[in-house]
Amino acid sequence: MNVLLRERPRPDRVRELPAAWRLAVLTVCFGAFMGQLDASITTLAYPALRSEFHASLAAVSWVSLSYLLTLTLLLVPVGRLSDAHGRKLFYVYGFAVFTAASAACALAPSLETLIAFRVAQAVGAAMLQANSIALISNAVPRAKLRTGLGVQAAAQALGLGLGPAVGGLLVDTLGWRWVFGVNVPVGMVALAGGILLLPRTRERDPGLRPDLTPLKRPEVRWGLLGAAGGYLVLFGPLVLVPVLMVARGSSALTSGLVLTTLPVGFAVGASFLKLRTAVALGLATAALTALLVLPFQPAVLVPLLGLLGVGLGSYAPANNARVMAAVPQRASGVVSGLLNTARSLGTSGGVYLVTSAIALAGHDDGLGARYAFAGLLAVCLVTVGAAAAIRSRAHAVENELVNELPAPFGPQVGPLVRGDDQQRRADLRQLPGQQRQPGRVRQMEREAAHSQ
Repeated sequence: MNVLLRERPRPDRVRELPAAWRLAVLTVCFGAFMGQLDASITTLAYPALRSEFHASLAAVSWVSLSYLLTLTLLLVPVGRLSDAHGRKLFYVYGFAVFTAASAACALAPSLETLIAFRVAQAVGAAMLQANSIALISNAVPRAKLRTGLGVQAAAQALGLGLGPAVGGLLVDTLGWRWVFGVNVPVGMVALAGGILLLPRTRERDPGLRPDLTPLKRPEVRWGLLGAAGGYLVLFGPLVLVPVLMVARGSSALTSGLVLTTLPVGFAVGASFLKLRTAVALGLATAALTALLVLPFQPAVLVPLLGLLGVGLGSYAPANNARVMAAVPQRASGVVSGLLNTARSLGTSGGVYLVTSAIALAGHDDGLGARYAFAGLLAVCLVTVGAAAAIRSRAHAVENELVNELPAPFGPQVGPLVRGDDQQRRADLRQLPGQQRQPGRVRQMEREAAHSQ
């Protein structure tokens, strides 16, 4: 039993690679991509599910709602459990649960069993997503944290954006069951990657009660508000644009191609651009203002949605990095869960805002779109305010990071983590002078930061 509850270390050959942290980020991206893909892919299967099970749209909608509600409710408690028992352990078992539940969904004999298996699938997804940001913040060098979180955010955006297109393709060619079956081979590969490429948890915080002390820090509170606002603004157009374009006679393919510019822009902003927060949110605000007043034509929507995606994509990982940098490592699982909960609430809020705006306009799609973009602009301005409320100076984390080495090491060569690594520094202090060369120090410092 202890073997099943013990995290396995990475192979020495993997741990010693200079790009080991990149492999860890790639592994986390599998979970980020699959979680968001599965959240958006099932809506394309609704007509087939209604026909297969002779059910109403309201009944079929629980295939998505059961997943989203379970995921949102479990993110924080699962994050706390992973802090206590090991983030790698929960991530690996999360992939196992998610993959097995996906296979069960593909074989479901009735709508009721499909919904039950979707709840089990959401449990696995919660084990993946609650840990994602914490795993990256613990595996990536401090100077590369923004880059690592940017790649993870890009994977989420691609999963969210490709879900409708992939779902439609699978339903039309292979049938609705492959909407869930496609997760099985990908999940098996990712499961092996999690075992071999993720580092073990360096510091654990035993106990089951979530430590909400990080919420006392203003940068965490404002950062969570900014995360929710950013994803609300991102997800709103993903719901609004297809409704608007189909109502005006565009095909589903055309609507999908136009909409793809938003997640692609998000991925570009998250992965390749490092804009200042004011610039990033300024781009998003400008795009929403233009969408509010300009005609809803593909030639207008494509560049503006791309600009909106670039702004939000550059802001989201920077905001996540700022929040994670403000908390000690022992609380990173809980805060990672809080960030993902904020993202999930923002996603749900985007759906609610758009559908409410269209209903308020008496189902006049044109007027409802104006109301929706006005609401999204208001939320974006609130997000700007949340970003401005966070103090710009770097915040040292008490008893967590050492920004200067002890005297025998001379000048600073990078941050080290306290705890077990104090013994490593003590051992380094005893090294003969010829072994305490800069290259050796950098090697030992890297091992201290990314061991296990």
